[in-house]
Amino acid sequence: MNLFLTLAFLFFIGSVFGWVLELFFRRFISSANPERKWINPGFCTGPYVPLYGMGLCILFLIASLENTTWINDPFWEKMALFLFMAVCMTAIEYIAGILSIKVAHVRLWDYSDQWGNIQGIICPVFSLAWAVLGAAYYFLIHPHILGALRWLANNLAFSFVIGMFYGVFIIDLCHSLQLMARLKKFADENDVVIKYENLKAHLRSIQDREAQKHHFFRPFQSEKPLAERLRDARENARELVFSAKKK
Repeated sequence: MNLFLTLAFLFFIGSVFGWVLELFFRRFISSANPERKWINPGFCTGPYVPLYGMGLCILFLIASLENTTWINDPFWEKMALFLFMAVCMTAIEYIAGILSIKVAHVRLWDYSDQWGNIQGIICPVFSLAWAVLGAAYYFLIHPHILGALRWLANNLAFSFVIGMFYGVFIIDLCHSLQLMARLKKFADENDVVIKYENLKAHLRSIQDREAQKHHFFRPFQSEKPLAERLRDARENARELVFSAKKK
């Protein structure tokens, strides 16, 4: 099957299932959500996280390299494969994180409390988690991905659904970039970096306290303008929501 269609399908699957994974992580584990509320994870409005879609494409391509390395021992070949997966995923995470901070002045996630972290963007614990997820992908998911690709090759009409996904995704991306521009403007004016997930959790707590309707897929939707909510966060939850901009 065409490589472009294969990667488009994998990005679609990875983005959606990655959103589900992050949804439960934010609900039950993340320190950015101490009240354990259901919060729409990620940068976009809809139920998808593009970073995971890109990650699944990378994992698929790396897994396809099996039996093409110079390592003859099957065990060490797989270890090298999982290590390479962890390195690639960590690199993607770092690039996405540093761009969001340097360009938009928004921190999409924060590992500052983790040992050995680099700029709060990557850390050994989550790099190890990527290696474990890479192994889980190889043994548990990759065979099903190959089966799904064979099914897609025989049911190309499903490409219409993939096309619809990308249509919605592009519109959503444009909307999310507009939101990022508004956050960046506030961050520039106040010389701060905005902690994105902490801000969403803060807005959710305010909405609950003021008995306002919470928009799960539009966490920044409020009866008050976003700029006013940001000023309130600056006055009442500065350390939680903002960090100093590094020169």
